[in-house]
Amino acid sequence: MLILAATPIGNLGDASRRLIEALETVPVVAAEDTRTTQRLLQALGVSHRPRLIALHDHNEKARAGELVELAREQDVLLLSDAGMPTVSDPGYGVVAAAAAAGVAVTAIPGPSAVLTALAVSGLPTDRFTFEGFVPRKSGERRAVFAALAAEPRTMVFFDAPTRVGATLADMSAVFGAPRAAAVCRELTKLHEEVARGSLAELVAWAHDGVRGELVIVVAGAAPRAVAFDDAVAQVADLVASGTRLKEAAGEVATLTGHSSRELYQAALAARAAGGRG
Repeated sequence: MLILAATPIGNLGDASRRLIEALETVPVVAAEDTRTTQRLLQALGVSHRPRLIALHDHNEKARAGELVELAREQDVLLLSDAGMPTVSDPGYGVVAAAAAAGVAVTAIPGPSAVLTALAVSGLPTDRFTFEGFVPRKSGERRAVFAALAAEPRTMVFFDAPTRVGATLADMSAVFGAPRAAAVCRELTKLHEEVARGSLAELVAWAHDGVRGELVIVVAGAAPRAVAFDDAVAQVADLVASGTRLKEAAGEVATLTGHSSRELYQAALAARAAGGRG
């Protein structure tokens, strides 16, 4: 079968007994970075040396079929460098191919940067969404954040330390400076830190630079405070000032959380009714 195994995200003590047992017995390991896996085997005191196959973003599509065929006959352990494979890491393509081919897929659960950051953030955990790595360019980031501005669930993002200050500034501009958030740095490691506060406060916190692996957790949007009819009226006002109807509906949707399509149709119907009057 194909076995997905979570590896430590920082502290080697988080390696599960099941992970160590699997590393001591499986004949084949598909790894995001075989050098990292070799170091993990050594650090965990595993003397067994399985066949290592590199599986990363650039070769996963080509390697998926090969790994599925191997998993028909023997156990294949799939690892990412840290955390659970397939979560912003290679593995999804292999799992999808295995499922389609009727090959059994199971998992050895364990550390997860997403869930760890969510748990320690101090923000609501009952409903959340994982958005992966934020885009590198500011314009693309702001477009992504604008699409999430009305998201009511807590949001979890990955980001690089070299641009987290710029990312927080874009979040503050789009989500609003008072929005609560947390930046979780070096989780489970010696210098673990969780910075909590408003986005404005976190922009100031990151001003002098941030180091280490990062996860950003942002509170969801507050419940809608604008009635639908009032939102439609806002669309009409924007159109009257020269904004195109589609753009006006999208802008008001971002601000109020109402559906852009529903606002567009309602404003269009109101305009048609006014024309008939």
